[in-house]
Amino acid sequence: MGRSGHACSVLGSLLLLLLLLGPAAAQKGSTWKTLSGDAPAVIAKGGFSGLFPDSSDPAYSFAVSNQDSAQWCDVRLTKDGVGICLPDIKMDNCTTISDLFPKGKKTYRVNGVSTTGWFSVDYNSIDLTNVTLLRAILSRTNRFDGSFTLVQVEVALSQYKAPAWLNVQHDSFYSQFNLSMRSYILSMSKQYTVDYISSPEVSFLKSLVGRVGRKTKLVFRFLDEGLVEPSTNQTYGSMLKNLSSVKTFASGILVPKHYIWPVTADNYLQPSTSVVDDAHKAGLEIYAADFANDFALSYNYSYDPLAEYLRFIDNGAFCVDGLLTDFPITPLEAIGCFSNLNNTKADHGAPLVISHNGASGDYPDCTDLAYQKAVVDGADVIDCDVQVTKDGIPICMSSIDLMDVTTVASSQFASQAGVISDIKAVAGVYTFNLTWEDIANNLKPMISNPFGQIGLSRNPRNRNAGKFMRLSDFLAFAKGKDLSGIMITVEHASFMAEKLGFGVVDAVIKAVDDSGYSKQSAQKVMIQSTNSSTLVKFKQLAKYNLVYKIDEVVKDAAPSSLADMKKFADAASVSIKSVYPESSNFLINQTNPLVKSLQSAGLPVYVYLLRNEFFSQPYDFFSDATSQINALVHKGGEGGGVDGLITDFPGTAHRYKLNSCRNMGDKTPYYMLPPQRGGLVGVIQDKAALPPAMAPEPVLTVSDVAEPPLPPEQEQEPSLVFDFQPRHPEDALAAFSVLSRSKIPGS
Repeated sequence: MGRSGHACSVLGSLLLLLLLLGPAAAQKGSTWKTLSGDAPAVIAKGGFSGLFPDSSDPAYSFAVSNQDSAQWCDVRLTKDGVGICLPDIKMDNCTTISDLFPKGKKTYRVNGVSTTGWFSVDYNSIDLTNVTLLRAILSRTNRFDGSFTLVQVEVALSQYKAPAWLNVQHDSFYSQFNLSMRSYILSMSKQYTVDYISSPEVSFLKSLVGRVGRKTKLVFRFLDEGLVEPSTNQTYGSMLKNLSSVKTFASGILVPKHYIWPVTADNYLQPSTSVVDDAHKAGLEIYAADFANDFALSYNYSYDPLAEYLRFIDNGAFCVDGLLTDFPITPLEAIGCFSNLNNTKADHGAPLVISHNGASGDYPDCTDLAYQKAVVDGADVIDCDVQVTKDGIPICMSSIDLMDVTTVASSQFASQAGVISDIKAVAGVYTFNLTWEDIANNLKPMISNPFGQIGLSRNPRNRNAGKFMRLSDFLAFAKGKDLSGIMITVEHASFMAEKLGFGVVDAVIKAVDDSGYSKQSAQKVMIQSTNSSTLVKFKQLAKYNLVYKIDEVVKDAAPSSLADMKKFADAASVSIKSVYPESSNFLINQTNPLVKSLQSAGLPVYVYLLRNEFFSQPYDFFSDATSQINALVHKGGEGGGVDGLITDFPGTAHRYKLNSCRNMGDKTPYYMLPPQRGGLVGVIQDKAALPPAMAPEPVLTVSDVAEPPLPPEQEQEPSLVFDFQPRHPEDALAAFSVLSRSKIPGS
């Protein structure tokens, strides 16, 4: 049992990249609303436990920081009185103990509660030599499980060069086995520098008063309000009302974050409490706990963990004195680079922030509310995916299939579902099946939930909020707003011409002209499409900024394809995976030249699709949308170097543009540098746990780009639009019924 030297050698290159500098490195001389006026501390719970097993060697090594951060260790005692760092009193919840000692299960009373499991008090330290750590939260990656042995408290205090925070719980439990947690902690504090000692037990902290060094801070840890503190028999909620008594034995308090910003039953923020001010008035520092980037945050934060940290340190009213977190890099960003910013500042420079269906992370796609939020959040460009209705009206709708983005499935129009193999293999109700009045008056929008299947739903209170927008409505809304431009996306142009008799290119140009956009220069008009034939026709008929969307993952573009693209495109949009190749959510050690090739050809590069939900980001970005944005935008080295960001959450991207750590050159804090490609994979010890090797991505060739011209518009019979394959007579009758009701423009 002890520190793994092999792990240290693997981590060497990573530590050069992610050595977490203290917040003061980027923001010196600032005045904070903490008790001391200093920047709040960052406490790494069990090290970087959001990524590695809690209290493991790589977790502590990865989170090494300077004097403004601390390493948290939950202290447990073995049978022979050796201290180990372990997040749970039940070892089977976070180690392989049950595999090595299958008959070791015991039942003990812990603070009066009967508890069954494997306990450290039943084993001498030498017995635990081969016990390895597991992730304590099962939703996190298991690829580091079983590779790292337990870390002794003495090793943590002597070898990890960072302030130390020892947390002690269940003192009375250990006394049942003639083990004195008090004596052990006092012994450690005499041999090593211990900066913080916390406990949720009053009697334990009182026993340390006057016996530890003057620089050691004693912190009383509050648990949930309804739980009872064992030595006073009072609930923690009632003790919060008498902080002056806490001041007699502690210099600070540690509270769950909901003590400060409570949430409703449906996970929306309530007004803040007075607990921070109350603590400061009592002369107590206050630390907030339970932060993790990969937990379900309040919907008010739009799945942006940086926004949550800022709510606790930069809200204009108060600031906590420290943050206890599984992901220490994000609060360091918040403190060092994103506090005290002017969020209302307009900045239409690079990187260009382009909305994806408006602020579709907060409101249903392409609705008035989504567009309003995108503008308020600082988008440079707002977008409209153009579809056509049965009566020939261009509308903004993120999918041609109303089943995807509206309540049509529960409406009277559900029976009009049909299969169109040119579009998708399953039945849908398409925008051209219904008139604009049918859609606007009978359907409601439906918020997109790309990760709803794993419980990450978006803004449920507004799941059906907002109004649908015609293209003309969108143009009227955008005109005069503080935007650098608009982007209109056009797909299925060939299908619309051949099967619907509708010329979408001509319709878009007419709408833009009718809106007056052709007579102004304040906002540029951008047209995006995956079809070169569509962009070629736009180039022939109008002077817009044309964006070619490369809809496959490629590593580069052949010179011939670049030359062909230059004939019809002014910019390109590429997928994130084309910029940062990955395997099983880990970045691989590969740098694709695609972005540089496009830029060398004079084509700015916009990357899609950015989402805040942690599930959308490789582990190398620490479940932090801002970290991913920073890497994609960063020029040189490991950075992606893109020119623009297409995102469901434009507010997160806009805030990034305002951060105070941009353009710092060699003085850029290390937590604002992009991750080393393939660096995290290198920490995986078990070769069987490595992500699978990826086949090389293809190179974009001229045959991938070139297309025949768009066909002329031709009116067709409905039978040429829908592909029904009835297997039974009743299916054929139903198909005929649907077809007889499904009119198309001009029919």
